[in-house]
Amino acid sequence: MNDVLKQIKNRKSMRMFENKPITDELKKEILNAAFEAPTAGCMMLYTILDITDEILKEKLAVTCDNQPFIAKAPLVLIFLADYQRWYDAFSFEDCNPREPGEGDALLACADAIIAAQNTVVAAESFGIGSCYIGDIIENCETVRALLELPDYVLPAAMVVYGYPVEAQKNRKKPARFEKEYVVLENKYHRVTKDEHLAMHHTRNEKMGLANKDINADIKAFCKRKYMSDFALEMNRSASEYLKKFRSE
Repeated sequence: MNDVLKQIKNRKSMRMFENKPITDELKKEILNAAFEAPTAGCMMLYTILDITDEILKEKLAVTCDNQPFIAKAPLVLIFLADYQRWYDAFSFEDCNPREPGEGDALLACADAIIAAQNTVVAAESFGIGSCYIGDIIENCETVRALLELPDYVLPAAMVVYGYPVEAQKNRKKPARFEKEYVVLENKYHRVTKDEHLAMHHTRNEKMGLANKDINADIKAFCKRKYMSDFALEMNRSASEYLKKFRSE
């Protein structure tokens, strides 16, 4: 296994960082990695916000589900799905462009997240940990105002970076589901109840939790995540973001 594959395999989310800055040179390399990412039609349908204002970082930490480690991270990047830049270019050249739609928004989100993942891999190669912050999708009105987002721009992801403390480095990476449940050949297969239980049992075994009550665990997870207030707010907020991309 080469070094790149080892880094991808070992990489896990880090939420506590040393009080150590990321140098400008390393920051430049991390950002340059984003620019080399695959992109639809070479359009680069994303904008990256480098959040350096400490007050803004504090506000984002509160807005993003009250997570103080966001404000303490030495590097905070927000990856915006951006169709505004091309829409403006088309308008400047009198192309009489249609209004961007939801498909355009999804394509821009894909561009932004692919670029984000390139930075995560690059950071890992320098020993710099990272964590995706999905909560940037919440609280549409507040986030839009804080970041001064125009109509055809929406946050796809936020990532925080830093040198992880030893406790984070030593934390065990959560196990993934087995390949047979994730990689299917040609057509989709919906898992049966028995397959579903086997899928979770196998993963629990890898984490040393073979005796865990799967049924109770999934019920608790559903309540804590899927049915939570923040999940409901994320859906409401995403709907608000997408309104501008919907055809009139």
